[in-house]
Amino acid sequence: MAGRRRAGDAWRVRGVALWLVLGSLVALVACGGGSSGTDTASADVRRLLDRRAAAVLDGDAPAYARTGAPGELTRLGALPLAAWSYRLTALHRTGGEATADVELSYRVEGIDKAPVRVGRTLTLTERDGGQWYVDADKPARKTGQQLWDQGTVRAVHGTHSLVLGVGQSAESLRRYADLADRAVPAVTEAWGRAWTRRVVVLVPKSLEGMAGLLGSPASSYRGIAAVTTGEVGGSGTAPADRVIVNPEAYGVLGDFGKQVVLTHETTHVATRAATTAATPLWLSEGYADWVGYRSTGRTAVQAAPELARAVASGEVPDALPGDADFGFGGDAGELAQAYEGGWLACRLIADRWGEVRLGEFYRAVGVHGVRAGAVEGALEGVLGITSGEFTGLWRDYLRAQLV
Repeated sequence: MAGRRRAGDAWRVRGVALWLVLGSLVALVACGGGSSGTDTASADVRRLLDRRAAAVLDGDAPAYARTGAPGELTRLGALPLAAWSYRLTALHRTGGEATADVELSYRVEGIDKAPVRVGRTLTLTERDGGQWYVDADKPARKTGQQLWDQGTVRAVHGTHSLVLGVGQSAESLRRYADLADRAVPAVTEAWGRAWTRRVVVLVPKSLEGMAGLLGSPASSYRGIAAVTTGEVGGSGTAPADRVIVNPEAYGVLGDFGKQVVLTHETTHVATRAATTAATPLWLSEGYADWVGYRSTGRTAVQAAPELARAVASGEVPDALPGDADFGFGGDAGELAQAYEGGWLACRLIADRWGEVRLGEFYRAVGVHGVRAGAVEGALEGVLGITSGEFTGLWRDYLRAQLV
């Protein structure tokens, strides 16, 4: 995942890998020690949730309104759904009021191979002779929002993309779809066809909306144009990745920068199955940048201005950037140099050993499974070179390219 900010006439990638981690939910409990009244309430709430889910899938507004909080169905807007269901995991009742802990499971039609599962907290009231109604449906504590929590969802379908937005015009979302539709073939040309070759882009209204979807403070993503969420290692039992855009940072980019951002993020989607705990950030982010810049004609100096300035002043890095160098909280120039260094390492491999061998190297690192020895083994097994030799070649490459 990555974000971008303008630096002179060049664009540089900034970001860290973020992966959607779904925590396990507690077993069903009920206040009141399992009394028959509470048991009856749990059964009644389950039936209520089943009716509510059926109304969502049917688009049946009257039926949905009969379960309470009718406006929430409208916010789902044009979201194309293949599945939608609730699982009650806990019910906390006090008289005629209750709070329900619920696991929402849903699939986007034509996109998700497996359901997205998220925690929700519902507030309920009992009225009309013992009937339960939903008063509010919110993200569970420490859980990110869903797009419809922020407003009515608008959908635009591209040839290779689905763009979902809140507070965005159809024309704006169409522009995102056009960029994504160009990104997918570019990534496939570089990486190969062994991925879904579709991308889902979420466009909230603001930076705060982006942060809400990620369940993090807005300050963590200020100046970051986009990030990608997904399951590391690509088990095949996870929902599709989502590219989440910060419309404020993305909006200040020119056409070139916008395309590089979406191609970079789409590369993360394509490489997800081959990206594991063994993959260092210099490789995952550097490879995504390599694909993003691959057909742009940008020189090393244009695309790596911070590192070029350092090399020009005689400050050639001693080693490839470590994962800690990609943190957002540090110096912006050093962060840019980390991304640029990773990109140039991948560019070196493509130039010296060929683009196919670069892809083989990426996959070989990920297959190792654990970090220790992964890069070293892939360097020797795929490229026939030691880690020390590669670092020396990389430093020489920086001196040769960044002049």
